Amino acid sequence: MFGLIPKEEKFFVLFQQITKYIVEAAGLLKEMLDDFSNPEVIQQKIKEIEHRGDSKTHEIISKLNVSFITPFDPEDIYALASALDTILDVIDSSAQHLVIYHIDKITPEAKELGFIILKSCQAVDKAVSMLGSKLEHISQYCVDVNSFENEADRVRADAISRLFDEEKDPISLIKWKELYENLEFITDKCEDAANILESVVVKNA
Repeated sequence: MFGLIPKEEKFFVLFQQITKYIVEAAGLLKEMLDDFSNPEVIQQKIKEIEHRGDSKTHEIISKLNVSFITPFDPEDIYALASALDTILDVIDSSAQHLVIYHIDKITPEAKELGFIILKSCQAVDKAVSMLGSKLEHISQYCVDVNSFENEADRVRADAISRLFDEEKDPISLIKWKELYENLEFITDKCEDAANILESVVVKNA
C-alpha cells in the first residue's frame, strides 16, 4: 500500500467537494433528460452548482500558490483542479443547449447518455475520494471511467447514424447532432480527469 505525503490535506477535501458537485450536477442533467417537463428550473440549479464549483477551484489555485509542501506535484494539482472544473462546465453547457434549442422531446439515446454520464462522474468521485489514502484503488475507478467513455462514444455514434437515416428536418438534425456530441464530450472530460489521476498514482507508487 502506498499514499501521498500527508501534508496540506485541505487539497483532498476541496477536490472531494468539487466531485460531489459534479455528481450532483450529473444527477440533475440525468433528471432533465429523463423528465423534460421543466428543463429551465433544472438548468438553473446546474448553473448554481457550477458557480459553487468555480469557487472551490479558485480556492485550490489560491492555496496552491501559497503552499510550500503539497501532497503531490503542484502541476498535477493544478491539472486535476482544471479537469474537474471543466467537467462541471461541460455539464452546464449541455444543459444550457438543451434549453436554448427548445427541444420538444428527449430521445432514448440522450437518456442513455445521461445515465452513462452519471456513472462516469460517480467513478471520478470515487477515484478522487481515494487520494491521500488507498491510491491502489484509483486505477480501477479510472478503468471504469475509460469504459464509460467508450460506451458513450458508441451510443453517440449510433445515435448520429440513426439521425442521418431518419431525421428529415435539417434544423432538428443539426441540433441533435450537436446535443449528442455535447453529452458524449462530458465523458471525454471525465476521462481526462481519470488520466491525470492515473498519472498521480504512477508518480507516487
